[in-house]
Amino acid sequence: MRQRYRRYLRPLTRGPRGPIIHLSPPEILLGGFLGLSMLGACLLKLPGMHQEGLSWLSALFTATSAVTVTGLSVTPLSEFTFAGQAVVLVLIQLGGLGFMTIAALSLVMLGQRLPMHQTSLLREALNRSSSREIGRLLRVITAFAVTLELGGALLLALEWVPRHGWGRGMWLSLFHSVSAFNNAGFTLWPDSLLRESRNPLVASVISLLFMTGGIGFAVIGELRERRREHGWRVLLHPSRFSVQTRLVLEATIALNLLSLVVILALEWGNPDTLAGMREHGERFISAAFMAVTPRTAGFSMFDTSAMTQASTLWTMAMMFIGGGSGSTASGIKITTFVVLLLTTRAFLRQRHSPTLHGRRIGDETVFKAIAVALAGMLLIFSMLFGLTITDPDHDFRSLAFETVSAFGTVGLSLGVTPELSAPGQWLIIITMLLGRTGPLALGYLLATRSRPGVSYARTELSIG
Repeated sequence: MRQRYRRYLRPLTRGPRGPIIHLSPPEILLGGFLGLSMLGACLLKLPGMHQEGLSWLSALFTATSAVTVTGLSVTPLSEFTFAGQAVVLVLIQLGGLGFMTIAALSLVMLGQRLPMHQTSLLREALNRSSSREIGRLLRVITAFAVTLELGGALLLALEWVPRHGWGRGMWLSLFHSVSAFNNAGFTLWPDSLLRESRNPLVASVISLLFMTGGIGFAVIGELRERRREHGWRVLLHPSRFSVQTRLVLEATIALNLLSLVVILALEWGNPDTLAGMREHGERFISAAFMAVTPRTAGFSMFDTSAMTQASTLWTMAMMFIGGGSGSTASGIKITTFVVLLLTTRAFLRQRHSPTLHGRRIGDETVFKAIAVALAGMLLIFSMLFGLTITDPDHDFRSLAFETVSAFGTVGLSLGVTPELSAPGQWLIIITMLLGRTGPLALGYLLATRSRPGVSYARTELSIG
């Protein structure tokens, strides 16, 4: 059997004369997501996948949203049959873990060495400067993801099985657990999780799942390694973690707390959101949930279209920042955001380099952060500019929100996406694909670029 699988996987491991060498890792990454999206669209077009049938554009939009773990949809998943929902679930899992991770894991399990092009891309995706132990880390990632998804499904089943019965309850639990861990934001209800706003168990489990998936696989791997070495008490000694892990954990906690304060302050008196809830406990649960979901998942516990303009702007900022590097979340990544802040602080203090926890952040990292953030802003501007042309009847606030949500592959919506024209939906599809693959591809290009053979004279320019 192993020989048979090796024969099937041989194209992935062929040497320099093999056909795959003609594609760069960013092209392989984008091509993989495109291929999965088109395959998913073909499956969703099959008879029996949807109650009334789908157009090709709607099928492609849904498949792309699932593969890029975005959650935006032009057709509610409640209108799909069980088979159609199962296809979406598989696409979410493949897109969340990443097709390159799954392909590489298959090779590792078969005892084969990873090709150089896959190793380079995985080093960037998993935020590892060395190629060692990538295979072991991939096994840990997959086992951890499956274990957490099954555990989350069992906890959700405690709430949903008594209400919906064994079959429906277990399916709801499994689907939402996988969707949450992979930061997809898809639900089987047309109103997201609004009906669960009074349920602390559902809110806690869903939040734990998407926050864990959003901190990054490299951070998860290091937490596991340190726990095995020192036990749970290692959490009381942050200095034993790498600077990368400390940055992600500290910045995540800080942003979540700040976002909670902002949402409570801006929405507490809004009768269409928090003020419309009778109990203070329900208000706090919904506010806490909505404080953390914009950077990663895209679930919602109140109507996002009813938020104040200030809350909408804050949510867009959180969606742009995103989650941890190498995670199921997208955006420019929280590490990029912190590096930009530290670089600005260093400039204002007239220091040559930004520092963090007694370490100097290298110029390469600073350049990479600037490039990723600027590329993200240019992509959002370009797609938003296009949407204002293709869909001029919609207000600018709604179009901007949908664009940033697509870039960050978040899935929060003001309800405009289903109403977009066909060209507008194509722009959102492109934004979802580039938002999912762009930062990683750009990071790879910056990490592997050749050094110039010519040294140019230095010059100074007026800035500001």
